[in-house]
Amino acid sequence: MDRIKAKLEALRVEADNNAERADVAEAKVKQLEQEVLSKDQEIVSLTHRLQRLEEDNEKMDGQLGELKRGNLDGESSKQSAEGLTRKVQILEDELDQSEKNLKEAVEKLRQVDVKAEHFERQVQRAEQERDGWEKKYEEALAKYKKVQDDLAALEASMQDI
Repeated sequence: MDRIKAKLEALRVEADNNAERADVAEAKVKQLEQEVLSKDQEIVSLTHRLQRLEEDNEKMDGQLGELKRGNLDGESSKQSAEGLTRKVQILEDELDQSEKNLKEAVEKLRQVDVKAEHFERQVQRAEQERDGWEKKYEEALAKYKKVQDDLAALEASMQDI
């Protein structure tokens, strides 16, 4: 019996060891399954990235072809751009000349305006002087008529005498 008990005890220890090993193995299996899921997600991500890069590569190849064709067109574009640049330069020169002419015209206009103001003041003074002379003339004329009337009255009174 002791033997059986010892054997049972040995079987229990072995069962406990096996259960412990099974737990460790299950934990390891779970860890490996997590790693497999992680790797699967990484594979999906990398596959998607590869697909995008292949699409980008195709686009770049297309663009390269367009650029090569465009390079041939670029020569004529370059010539037309040079022509347009010359036209822009000519127009800028004309603009500068026009601005210079405008400044000169504005300066002359300012000078004319100053002269006009000066002449307006002279005209006002002349009008005031004229008004003064007219007033003096009217006063002198009134005095003259009064003197003539007085003279005529004196003459009439002298003839009565």
